[in-house]
Amino acid sequence: AATRQDMTYWLQELQQKRWEYCNNLDAAKRDSRTSPTPSDFSKGLVAKDNPGSILSQNASAERARNILAVETSPTDLVGEQAASQPAPVQPSAINFSLKQWSTEIKNSMSSLRKGNNENRKSVFYTTEEWELLDPTPKDLEDSIALEEKRKHLAEGSKGRRLTSSAFPFDFGRIPHKTRRPLKDMIGTSKNRNSSDSSPTEWYSGNGNKLVSELQLKYQSQQEELEKLKKDLLSQKELVRLLQQTVRSSQYDKYFASRLCEGVPKDKLELLHQKDDQILGLNNQLEKLNLEKDSLQQEVKNLKCKVGELNEQLGMLMETIQAKDEVIMKLSRQLSECEDSTSSQSGAVNSSVATCTNKELQELDRLKDNLQGYKTQNKFLNKEILELSALRRNAEAREREWQAKYTSLEAKLCQIESKYLILLQEMKTPVCSEEQSPAREVITQLLEDALKAETSEQPEQAFFKPHLVSEYDIYGFQTVPEDDEEEKLVAKSRALDLRSLSLSENREISTGVKWENYLASTMNREMMRCVELKNLIRSGIPHEHRSKMWKWCVNLHIKKFKDSTVPGYFQTLLQNALEKQNPASKQIELDLLRTLPNNKHYSSPTSEGIQKLRNVLLAFSWRNPDIGYCQGLNRLVAIALLYLEQEDAFWCLVTIVEVFMPRDYYTKTLLGSQVDQRVFKDLMSEKLPRLHAHFEQYKVDYTLITFNWFLVVFVDSVVSDILFKIWDSFLYEGPKVIFRFALALFKYKEEEILKLQDSMSIFKYLRYFTRTILDARKLTGIAFGDLNPFPLRQIRNRRTYHLEKVRLELTELEAIREDFLRERETCVEKRDLISDDEEDS
Repeated sequence: AATRQDMTYWLQELQQKRWEYCNNLDAAKRDSRTSPTPSDFSKGLVAKDNPGSILSQNASAERARNILAVETSPTDLVGEQAASQPAPVQPSAINFSLKQWSTEIKNSMSSLRKGNNENRKSVFYTTEEWELLDPTPKDLEDSIALEEKRKHLAEGSKGRRLTSSAFPFDFGRIPHKTRRPLKDMIGTSKNRNSSDSSPTEWYSGNGNKLVSELQLKYQSQQEELEKLKKDLLSQKELVRLLQQTVRSSQYDKYFASRLCEGVPKDKLELLHQKDDQILGLNNQLEKLNLEKDSLQQEVKNLKCKVGELNEQLGMLMETIQAKDEVIMKLSRQLSECEDSTSSQSGAVNSSVATCTNKELQELDRLKDNLQGYKTQNKFLNKEILELSALRRNAEAREREWQAKYTSLEAKLCQIESKYLILLQEMKTPVCSEEQSPAREVITQLLEDALKAETSEQPEQAFFKPHLVSEYDIYGFQTVPEDDEEEKLVAKSRALDLRSLSLSENREISTGVKWENYLASTMNREMMRCVELKNLIRSGIPHEHRSKMWKWCVNLHIKKFKDSTVPGYFQTLLQNALEKQNPASKQIELDLLRTLPNNKHYSSPTSEGIQKLRNVLLAFSWRNPDIGYCQGLNRLVAIALLYLEQEDAFWCLVTIVEVFMPRDYYTKTLLGSQVDQRVFKDLMSEKLPRLHAHFEQYKVDYTLITFNWFLVVFVDSVVSDILFKIWDSFLYEGPKVIFRFALALFKYKEEEILKLQDSMSIFKYLRYFTRTILDARKLTGIAFGDLNPFPLRQIRNRRTYHLEKVRLELTELEAIREDFLRERETCVEKRDLISDDEEDS
């Protein structure tokens, strides 16, 4: 604008148009409101800081015209034509108004928005935060030229007080084509403002009257200055926010003009669509606020209704009380009437006497009903008490019968097991073709005993419990289908196990202790402690085993897992499936041979086969030094019964890389050989009689125990004992293997000492672990009778025997090399080739 008055006029007009547009946009909604709240209106930056400034349409316009010094009409050019002219400087008074300053800020801000963005509800609304860029050389030249022009104008008006707009960023004076950087504008505004702070010239007169007037003016100016300081402190935060918004709006305008020159129209239309979407979202927000108000009004109405109901209830109570008083009054009058009738001699009216008799009869009837209700209530209460006592007695009898049933079932299992053993002993071998009647009867009895229970005879099925199922809870087959003799022994063993489990269930179960412990650790992390170790040694319940195994594995493998990237197992598995691995062939051959007596691994389509393959392939890629060793498949198969694929993978890593020595599963099985020698030392120390017995008959029991250590007793003991061993093994480590290996020999020590030849001893050692069924007794021997059992002793003996085994392997390798060298030099032996060399 050419003058300050014109600039103020058209800026105010633009601001007024914006207010009218925003207010007319939702006029229909505002008309329907009875009591609008501030949250129903759009809130910009200023509205958030000053919520009390939101007014209605007419009030807002009137308030704006009162606060702002509205110019009635322009005196010269306005708009772009006036903006292209140089901006003149105008004087301003020292005692300027902060309200006028904020008015100029608002008007200057409104000039920064283009016409296509006028539908926004706030003059400070920006869709993006533009990055502050350095000005171009051309822009710098234009800004320098503009500064020189202003300096000439300042020199021409020397002698007067020069001032610019009170707003430091007077964007209305910047030409449309001149875009100055923010740093430059701030610098020039400081130069311009320095002229505003020039001191006021004071002139003194010769008279006392002039001095007193000046003193009064000075005092009034001081008071006004104090007020202005207070206003300044209250407006500083607003000015700071406005300045930040001014900067963002200036660069918005600057880059918008730049973008409009080279950006296609479709992108600009996309920006407009986004603005429309923002407006739509604001409208939705207003609708939600309206719904909120309506719900609050409903709540108030409901509260009012509740209050009314309470008042009605009080009124009813008062009415009842008044009626009671009337009844009491009538009763007293009735008694008085009865007294008066007795005193008077026949002067009573017949009609009054009839009414009185009716009332007395009604009263007697009500009293009889009340007495009947009391009697009935007492009778019902007595019946309820008797029924409660009968129910408690029935529950107690049910518990007693359940305990007796369990005891009888356990005895039945024992009797049937002994019955099968007796039939097996009485069955004579076939020595001739003659069939004796006793042999036929025994054969028939065996067939009946081994025959599976069916539902063809419901009466027998009702009286005879189903003692042995086809599979146990772990999926292992209880009775094999191939060998008849082994089938008989297996069923007898299953019956004994069933009898032991029923006997244990009658006692206080460890499940209650586990429930109490897990409940106590629900809100805190589980830690190693003596209580937890004792609970694990007694056996983890079936329903909690998955959780506890996973916790034990994470306890030992946490450092390994923290050093790996997320998705480590999936990456290994993907590599194994995409690339050929030397161990893949051997893994495929051993899959179906892992646990053929378990239904989860019995066929190629079983669910466990694919999981077993994935875990073994992933481990072969993680540890190429081992790759795959026979025995790892059984470890993984047991882990997969209670863990998912990735957890089973880390369980295998824990066993191979944390628990066991380094060369335990390599091709030489060095660590396994060392542990067998350590076990021999422990046998001579803990079980000297049995060790001497083996030495006497030259029985190498390490041929049996080697597999115990390699696969942690898988396929060596019954399933119940196996999983209790694994519970302690995953928590305490490899020392548990030595404990239970010694406990198995101590359990059957007396039976082994009765054998007097090497063949019978070795034959007995091959199957004696399957005859041990009492897990509680075995655990007591392992963790009680064999103490003390320090791990330091095992480590020292491992170190000692490791050196000896390495020396022996070195000697064997030297002998092998000498043999090969001698065969190469000898002509007669050159033609002899071993099978391994022929394959290679």
